[in-house]
Amino acid sequence: MPTLHVCPLSRLHATVAETRASHVVSLMGVGAEVPRLTGIAAERHLFIGVSDIVEPLDGHVLAGAEHMEQLLSFVRAWGRESPLVLHCWAGISRSTAAAYIAACALAPERDETSIALALRAAAPSATPNARFVALADDLLGRQGRMVDAIRSIGRGAEAMEGTPFMLQLNGS
Repeated sequence: MPTLHVCPLSRLHATVAETRASHVVSLMGVGAEVPRLTGIAAERHLFIGVSDIVEPLDGHVLAGAEHMEQLLSFVRAWGRESPLVLHCWAGISRSTAAAYIAACALAPERDETSIALALRAAAPSATPNARFVALADDLLGRQGRMVDAIRSIGRGAEAMEGTPFMLQLNGS
């Protein structure tokens, strides 16, 4: 059963080891150091260098359609034979948005709101980056339904760092 796992950078090694993940997506600021992961081949580790912002800010990289296209291409190429781990610095915004986007892309038959509710149930602190979601909504042709679904679950509980969680693609 294919699963997505989300964690902060501080729990990356442990999460990859515990889940026996085959693929990893790192969503960190440009120039951030992500340590080499044992057992993850370089071609199975995607690094997307973007800041956790929703509007342009000097000295930061605003996510663009090209970043979401990279994410979508990578998750679609994932064989789903073992888990995929997505992480950012805190495991609250960029990585939760990426997990939501991956679930919407890989399970197109699922309703956007049901995926958003599953995300909220799994991660009380999740506050998916609204720009990531809007860009992916457009690329996936979801006509604003992804944006509306994430807006409907509201901002997550305050936290300095998210707790690792799993999101299943089949909706159970």
